[in-house]
Parts: sequence; structure tokens; C-alpha cells
Amino acid sequence: MGLFSRHPAPRDAVNSVAQAVETPPRSLWADGFGRLAVRAVQIIVVVLLLAGLIWGIQQVTLVIIPLVLALIFASAFGPVTMWLRRKGVPAVIATLLTLLAVVVVLAGLGWLVVNSVINRWDYLSSQAVQGFQKAQDWYHTLPFAVPQEQVNEAIEGIKTFVTSAQFGTAAATSVGAIASFVTGFVLMVVILFFFLKDGPRMWEFVLRPFHGSHYDRARRIGDKTVTVLGSYMRGTASVAAVDAIGIYIGLLILQVPLALPLAVLVFLLAFIPIVGAVTAGILAALVALVTNGPIVALIVVGVVVLVNQLEGNFLQPVLMGRTMKLHSFVVLVVLAGGTAIGGILGTLLAVPLTAVVWGIITVWNGPEEPAEWARRKKRRNPVPLAGGESSD
Repeated sequence: MGLFSRHPAPRDAVNSVAQAVETPPRSLWADGFGRLAVRAVQIIVVVLLLAGLIWGIQQVTLVIIPLVLALIFASAFGPVTMWLRRKGVPAVIATLLTLLAVVVVLAGLGWLVVNSVINRWDYLSSQAVQGFQKAQDWYHTLPFAVPQEQVNEAIEGIKTFVTSAQFGTAAATSVGAIASFVTGFVLMVVILFFFLKDGPRMWEFVLRPFHGSHYDRARRIGDKTVTVLGSYMRGTASVAAVDAIGIYIGLLILQVPLALPLAVLVFLLAFIPIVGAVTAGILAALVALVTNGPIVALIVVGVVVLVNQLEGNFLQPVLMGRTMKLHSFVVLVVLAGGTAIGGILGTLLAVPLTAVVWGIITVWNGPEEPAEWARRKKRRNPVPLAGGESSD
């Protein structure tokens, strides 16, 4: 006993070392603020990477946009090419026939709009002038009307801008934009040809670095992307065609001029969810207001609302199915973001690309197994209370 009582220091030292090993000192990064700081740094890094990616895409839009559009059209028209090849048509001939159909449809829609507007431009411009004069006369009857001097100054300012060098620069910029559009269109057609002809082989080449479960996941991502884009394009085109035909018949009955180009615009704008239908209705109502008066314009608005209700309640659930399971709030947010980043093309591509991202998430862990964080949580069974009531 005396021996142990004389030398207590070694045992105490061992206990101190054991306690230090079991409970290491708390780091500044281990508490709540430390974890928050780590998450903040991670978020900043991710945001910087996304910003860099968007900036890089904006620098090569002349290549990226035709590439994305070609992928969308190939997803939509790929089944046509495969059907022709199953019927014994050679691969090159089947691809050329499908490509010719795509080009004819796109060029035909553009020609209908431009040709109709050019042929009716004189009539439409004269009606617009008369409508503007009537609106101006009505406006001056209001108690809060702006004095005529200020209106004349505004008109003179517009005339000065049109005849200025700044307007000429804007016109030259428009010519450059047209040249870029033609270049991008030709590039899209070339890329689309190769996608339709050798799309599966090209995708298999991209998948060569992957093996095992990573290969299976990459295959699911590719298949889901093509399925979502193809279903989106075919479903939206079907809905847009029904909208355009319904509004075209209504405009013909009401004898509104430019009924055909307005119907084509309805078809094209239908590819922009929510916003496109509203814009098409406003354009049709404005033309009716200028040429036929306010009563016909109100009737046109009623026709547009009726057609849109038919589309939203009956056509989209049947034709689109489960392809576009995106909430309306999400659609509006991605439309605003796409417009801010990419302008008109960003508006057109925002929703289908978002649908693709969500589709990839839903097959991340398997054909019907979403990613862990995206799985729907099961509700807990309510705890019964006294008297048969539930705690929920």
C-alpha cells in the first residue's frame, strides 16, 4: 500500500492522457458556427463554378445553342428515323428524309409569318395609324391627359432617333444578328444530321470511360434525357397545333386580318409555358383592336381564354402525361432565370432543360429510384388521442 501511495503521479498521467484521447479539444470548425461557415464556403464554391460555366457557355453560344437545339429536335424526330430504318430504308436516306422534314417545317412556319405580314403591311399600317389617332382623341377627353405639346415632343424624339446614327448602328447590329442566326441554323442542321444518323453510337463512345454502376447510371441519364426532350417537343407541338387551329378559326369568323400569321405565332409562342399563351392573346387582341374595334378585341380575348382553358384542363394532361411534372411556380422561376441569362432562347430552353434535370434526379439510383434527398417522405401514422381524436 505504501508503494502505491508514494508514487501516484504515473497513474494520474495515464488517466489524463486517456481522457485527452477520448475527448479531444473542440475545434472552431466543429461547433454550429463552424459548420455554418463550412457550408457557406461550399455554397460559394458551387455558385462560382456555376457562374463560370454560364459565362463559358455565353462565350460560345454560336456553338452551344445549335448543339442543344439539335439534341432537342433529334430527341423529337429520332423515332421517325428509327421507324424508316426498320422499314428497310438506308440510314443515310432515312436521316436525310427526316432532316428535310424538319427544315421544311421550320422554313414553312417562318415563310408563312413573313409573307403574310408583307402582303398585308400597307393595310395593317394604315389601320394602325387610324387606331392610334382614335386612341389619341379618346385619351385627350380624359381629365388627366398629357398636354399635346408633350406628346408632339415625344413623337419628334422618336423621329430623331430613327433618323440618327444611333439607329443606323442598331440596324447594323440587327444585320449582324441575322448573319449569326443563319450561321447557327446551318450548324444546327449539320449537327442534327449526325445526331439522327449516329446518335446511339456517339453516346456509346461518350460512355466508354464509365464502368459498372457508373455506366448503368450514365445510360439511365442518357435515356431519360432523350425521353423527356422528345416527349416535351411532341406533346408541346400537339398542344400548340390545337391552340393555333382554334384561335385561327376564331379570328377567321371575326374577320380579323393576319389570322394566319397570328395563328403561326400562337403555335410558336406555345413552346413558352404560361407566358407564351398570354403573349399570343395580347398580340391577337391588339391586332383586332386596331383593325376591328374594341368589341371584336374583347371577343378575341374570350376566344383565347377559352382555348387556353381547353389546353390546360384537357389537352396537356393527355398529351404531355408525366413528362412535365413541374410546379407552376418552378416554371415561372426558371422562365425568369432563362430570360435573364439567355434572352429569348433562354426562355425557350429553360423549361425543357429543367424538366431534364428533374428527370435525371428521378432515375439517379435506379429506373424508378430517385436520389436519396429527392425521395418522397412517408407520413408518420397519427397518434390516436383520447376520445378517438388524432394528434395530426
